[in-house]
Amino acid sequence: MRFCEFQKKEVINVCDCKCLGNVCDLEFDEHDGCIRTIIVPGLHIPWCKIVKIGPDIILVDIEEKEVRKKIQ
Repeated sequence: MRFCEFQKKEVINVCDCKCLGNVCDLEFDEHDGCIRTIIVPGLHIPWCKIVKIGPDIILVDIEEKEVRKKIQ
């Protein structure tokens, strides 16, 4: 999958079915090159919190206040 395709997907939180927005950036681990977080406006979501990547959406399982708190 290319990054431009990833950016078109909506991120949905399975906890409350809320749309969190679209992926705007990724954070990589500089040592192994793996993706650490996906970034949507105002949120840094750890890769391990992704439940499923579908054709149009990315399902995540997060407590929104926790990922907002970390970036403020």
